[in-house]
Amino acid sequence: MNTTIPLNIHRNPLIKNVLTFFSNPLALAVGLVFASDSLLFSSWLAHIPEVKARLGLSDGQLGLVLFAMPAGLLTMNPFTGRIIARLGEAKACLWSAVGLALTVCIPVNAPNALVLSLGLFLMGLNASLINVAMNTAATNLERQQNIVIMSACHGMWSLGGLIGSGVAGIIIAQHIPPSWHVFALSGLILLLTVLLQPRLAQIPSSSRTSTGEKAGSSFVKPTVDLWLMILIGITVSMGEGVALDWSAVYLHETLGASSQVAALGFGCFSLTMTGLRFVGDAITPRIGARRWLIIGGFVGAAGLALAVLVPYPPTALIGFALLGVGCSLGAPILYAAALRIPGIPPAAGLATFASFSFVGFLAGPPLIGFIAEAAGLPYGLSFVALMMLVSSLISRKVNLY
Repeated sequence: MNTTIPLNIHRNPLIKNVLTFFSNPLALAVGLVFASDSLLFSSWLAHIPEVKARLGLSDGQLGLVLFAMPAGLLTMNPFTGRIIARLGEAKACLWSAVGLALTVCIPVNAPNALVLSLGLFLMGLNASLINVAMNTAATNLERQQNIVIMSACHGMWSLGGLIGSGVAGIIIAQHIPPSWHVFALSGLILLLTVLLQPRLAQIPSSSRTSTGEKAGSSFVKPTVDLWLMILIGITVSMGEGVALDWSAVYLHETLGASSQVAALGFGCFSLTMTGLRFVGDAITPRIGARRWLIIGGFVGAAGLALAVLVPYPPTALIGFALLGVGCSLGAPILYAAALRIPGIPPAAGLATFASFSFVGFLAGPPLIGFIAEAAGLPYGLSFVALMMLVSSLISRKVNLY
């Protein structure tokens, strides 16, 4: 008599997708790489207000320093395909995760802006490689097992950010030095990365695909549709970057929230993003990918507008939660679409889109810093809201195949 309940649950496509992902050891291994990446990023980002205050940086100076990370990204981008082709996705994930775990310790301990910039540059190098490697590994596993896990993997990235920002809030509330926090986390990530290697090694490498395409082909000249996807992706990435880099600063410095409440800004963003990404593989076919991109742009813009126009910590937290809804499925939809563009090899389309969109993720926050220096941080958030509205309009024209 009681068996009908679990049977009904398993028939629910939303629950079925989540259970399929978490019951698949290889899919979960890839997802944990996504989560590790986000754990490290969110933990550093939660300490940005402390580093900013300790080094006496203005909004504009912080924005300039933050450009060091996209500079590292752009430096590494031309080499990601060749490195992955040479090492394979498993080892590329390993070494980039090790590099990220080590270099994330530099910014929180930086004695000056120069060392801070160097640390962020090195983080950018490793972030570029792990971003392409883990997305390619997820794609390879989808092809091998005929499953859909891209949205769930990005959900794991969001879950890592949610956990990272929540733990960081507790760390800050307990007045534990940021360096202790980041050192301990880096050690755990290093251990996890090593333990994941046997699983990741079971996923076929795309050193050469079934079509004969070489994985070392990192970039292609974008078609019109790929350019439109890139523009949408950059805007979605800017929304994510705002939540990562500026939500704590906005809540703490502009709205006067305590440091621990300020750390919840990215947590609220990650909470809504995480939930939707875990069910995204099931709901996207029902709603329609293009329709979701249109709706997501409007919802994200509305969230930022609420945070700016009703400037109180509770409403700002709701605003960042809405921003998470708006940005949630953009990356999974666009990553998958970049693999299906006619006339473009799948791996090259993925690498080209991932590289450009990640530039938006890293370069958007420094741009907001410059706007904040000139006119105030609310104007920086308003700029991203406007970009999300433009993205929604562009989404009406893009072919997602």
